[in-house]
Amino acid sequence: MKTYLIKTQKIFFLLFAFAFLGAQQSSKLPKDALFYMEINGKQLNKKINWEKVNPFFKELSKENDKKTASWNDFSKTGIKYDATQYHFASANDSIYAYTTYFTLDNNVKFKEFINSVKKKGQEVTKKNNYEFVDIDNNIFVAWNDKKAVLKMMNYSKPYNYDVYADSVVAYVDSTAVAVDSVAVAADYEEEPERPFDYKEEIQNLKDEISYIKQNIKDNNAEILKLQKDIKYLEKHKKYPEEKTDVAIRDTTYREGSYDEEIPPPPPPVGPRKSGEEDDMTEEMDDYDYEAEAVADSLYMKEMDSINIETFKMVKKFAEADFDKYFSSNLELEVAKDVLSFRDSNSDVFIYTDYAKIFGLKSYRSFYREFDIENLIGKMYNSNSSYNLYFDDDKVRLINNYQHKDSNINNSFAAVYKGKKNKKLTALINDKSIGYYALNLNGYKYFDLIYTLFENTGDGKYQKEIQLMMETVKIVLDEEAISKIAPGNGIFVLNELKSKKVDYTDYEYDEDYNEKEVKKTKDVMVPDFTFAFATENERYWVRIFDMLASNKDTKEKFIKEGDFYRFKEGTNQGPVDQLYFTVKDGIVYLTTSKENINPKSQTEISKKWMKDSERYAVSGRFDLQKLLIGLDQEFKDSSEIKMLNLMKKNAGEFNYKSEVKGNSIQTEIDYKIKTSAENSLMYFFNLVDEIYKISESEKKTHTL
Repeated sequence: MKTYLIKTQKIFFLLFAFAFLGAQQSSKLPKDALFYMEINGKQLNKKINWEKVNPFFKELSKENDKKTASWNDFSKTGIKYDATQYHFASANDSIYAYTTYFTLDNNVKFKEFINSVKKKGQEVTKKNNYEFVDIDNNIFVAWNDKKAVLKMMNYSKPYNYDVYADSVVAYVDSTAVAVDSVAVAADYEEEPERPFDYKEEIQNLKDEISYIKQNIKDNNAEILKLQKDIKYLEKHKKYPEEKTDVAIRDTTYREGSYDEEIPPPPPPVGPRKSGEEDDMTEEMDDYDYEAEAVADSLYMKEMDSINIETFKMVKKFAEADFDKYFSSNLELEVAKDVLSFRDSNSDVFIYTDYAKIFGLKSYRSFYREFDIENLIGKMYNSNSSYNLYFDDDKVRLINNYQHKDSNINNSFAAVYKGKKNKKLTALINDKSIGYYALNLNGYKYFDLIYTLFENTGDGKYQKEIQLMMETVKIVLDEEAISKIAPGNGIFVLNELKSKKVDYTDYEYDEDYNEKEVKKTKDVMVPDFTFAFATENERYWVRIFDMLASNKDTKEKFIKEGDFYRFKEGTNQGPVDQLYFTVKDGIVYLTTSKENINPKSQTEISKKWMKDSERYAVSGRFDLQKLLIGLDQEFKDSSEIKMLNLMKKNAGEFNYKSEVKGNSIQTEIDYKIKTSAENSLMYFFNLVDEIYKISESEKKTHTL
C-alpha cells in the first residue's frame, strides 16, 4: 500500500510539473503570420525628445468640441518605452488580426491611460491573471502587472471563391462556413472547451438586451428627429435659420446601464389623407414618410444585429488569445528563419512573408481567373527582411530579399551580376536632380524567366506549357537578343526648365454668357537623358532610319545629322521634342543634344559615378532641387506655405542594390538637411510644422 501511494505521489508530481512547464511555455508567433516587427525601445527611447513630442501628441488628442486633451503626459503611460515591442499581423480567410506586445513599468498608470482612451461607462473585464477592455468594436487591450497586449481584429464571413454553380452555392457556402469555423476555432482556441457556465450565459443575454435597447433608442430618436424636420419643411418650406442639432448617441456595442427613458415608437404606418395638413403640396400628400422611416429602422436593426454578432465573435477570439498569452511565460518565440537577417543594432526590424500574403484566397481568386495562379505563387514565394536605422544625419533602410526556392534565388542573383559601363556613368553631373542606373545581366534574365515558368501550369495543361517553353528556347537566340540591350542603362534628370504654353480659359459676363479667352502660363518641363548600352548598333540605326522614312512617321521623326528628332503637336506638351542617336555602343534618348556629352565632375559627382559602377542597381534623388524647380506650379497660399516648408526640410535619397550572400540587399538612405537632434526627431518636427500650417489655414477659413 505504501509503495502504491509513493508511486501515485510521483506520478502526481510529474503531472503537476509538466502542467506547470506547459503553462509557462513561450507564446509562439502564429503560423499564419504575414508580418512581424520588433521595435528596439532601448535605442529609440534615447532618440525621442519627449519635451517636443508630448505637446504634439497632446494637441492631437484634443476633442474637437471641447478642445481638451484626453491625456496630459504621453511619456508616462505606464509603458516601458526602453523595452522591445513586438508586432505581428496574421490572417486566414475569416480573421485578420494585428497584435502588439508591450512591457509595462507601471500598470496603475497604464490603466489610467486606458481609462482616458476608452468610452465612459465601458467596464473592464477582470480575469484570473489579467484584465481587458474593448476600446472600440474591433480593438481590445489586455494587461497584467508586467505586460500589455493590443489586438485589432476583423472578421469577415468566409466565402468559397471556387464555387460558381448556382445549384450548389447554398450547400457549399454552408459547408465552407462550418469548416472555416472549425479551422478558426482550432487556430484560436487550442485549449479544451470549458464547462457550461450559466452565470456567464445570463450575463451574455443581459448584454445583448442592452445592445438591442440601445439600438431601439438610437433608431427611434433619429426617426423622431427626421419626422420633425419633415413636418417643419412641409409647413415653412425651409429649415430654421438657427438650427440646433440634436445629439444622437454614437451606437457602439458597449456594456453599461441605459437608464434614460426610451423614446416612444413612431406613429402607426398608414397612407396619408389628402388635406391632412393645410400647407402640404400634392406631392407631399401622397408620400408615406412613416413607412419609409420604419423601413429604414428595420434595415438599421438588421445591420446592427449583424455588427453585434461580428463584435461578439471577434471579442471571443481576442479573449481566447489573451487567455493563451497570459497563461504563458509572457515571452514570444519566433522561428530562426524569421530572424535570420535581423540586426540587433537596428531601431526597427520587419519581416514580411509574401508567399502567405499572396496565398490568401482573396488574392488567389483574382489571378486564378487568368490561369496564372501557380506562376504568381512561384514568383511571390519569397520573404523580405528590413532593418531601419534613425541615424543622426540620415535614415537608413536595409532590405534583404530572398526567394524560398534556391534555384530561383540563384537566378535572381545571377541577373544582379552584370558588367560595368563607364560611358553611361559619365552622364552624371553635379547639377543633376537625380539618376537611376542599372548594371544587370540581360542574358541571365532569360534563365530567370524560364525558371519561373517551369512547372507553373496546372495538371491539365502542364505538358503543353512545358512544350511551349522548350519551343521558345529553340526559337529565341538569347545571346543575340541580349546583345541588343545587355542590361546597362541610366536615366539622368538634369533639371526642370520653365516654358510658356498657351491655354484656353472661360470668362462670363453679367448675363452669364460664356466667352473663350486665350492665355499663357509658365510650366516646368523636365530636361533628361535616358541611355543604355548595346552590342548591336546597326540594329538600332535601322529602327531609327525606318521611322524617319516610313510614310506614317516621317513627318514627326526627322533625321538631323547624327540625330533623329521626334516632334509632335504644337509644343504645348510637357516635352517639346526628343532626340535619338547611337554613338560608341550607347543608345541615347534625350531632350537636348548637348546632354550626351560627358560632364565635368567634382569629387561628389565622381563618388556618385563610382557608386553607379559598383552596384547592380543604384540611384540618387535630390528632393530639395526638385521642389525648387516646382515653384511656379503652386499658387494657393496654403500650398506655397507647405512648399516652402518642404523646400526648407527636404533631403536627398540614395539607393543601392547588390547581391550579398544568399540574398539581394538593397539600402535606401535619406539624408536630412536640418538641425534636428536626429533623423527620428526630424520627422516629428516636420509633421508638427505641417499640422500647424493646416490648423492655421482652418482658422483662416473659419474667420
